[in-house]
Amino acid sequence: MERINRIEALLSMLQTEPQDVFLNYSLGLEYSANNNFSLAEEQFKKTIDIKPDYIPAFFHLGKLYEEIKKTPEALNCYKQGLDFAKQQKNNKAVNELSEAIFMLED
Repeated sequence: MERINRIEALLSMLQTEPQDVFLNYSLGLEYSANNNFSLAEEQFKKTIDIKPDYIPAFFHLGKLYEEIKKTPEALNCYKQGLDFAKQQKNNKAVNELSEAIFMLED
């Protein structure tokens, strides 16, 4: 499916389920892959508003901030996500976020 069609499909689904975490997160991923960073940022933040401990949104928002050279914001996202990953005992996320932090602070 073409990226624009996926965006349209997600927007359509969000009309009936605007608080769906995965749909909001997926739309952020699609916007980010399409280099529409402002809409991607908005969507990841909305995902976090809906589910404040949704680790993937912190990770990808951090990656987005890295891409647009907002290092302090990226580090903040990674560190918030890392806190939630530790609370949730999600070792894979702990490792990925720790690595992302290490790479930025290096």
